Amino acid sequence: MNDWKRVSDKLPPEGREVETKIDDARGVRNVQTLIRRGRLWWTDSIYVYYTPTHWRYLTTTSGEGAT
Repeated sequence: MNDWKRVSDKLPPEGREVETKIDDARGVRNVQTLIRRGRLWWTDSIYVYYTPTHWRYLTTTSGEGAT
């Protein structure tokens, strides 16, 4: 499950850490893991001042699928 999903189409589960990015006309940037809580996106304890455009579930490096 490493297909990117558009935030405008489907939000990730609240409280679950996911990989996020901004991907628009200006290019790909701000690739990092975040947690959505309501309308805000958080690192461990600090919210970010932007809304990602895409997200995907984290995968394990051992090939066992989504965590």
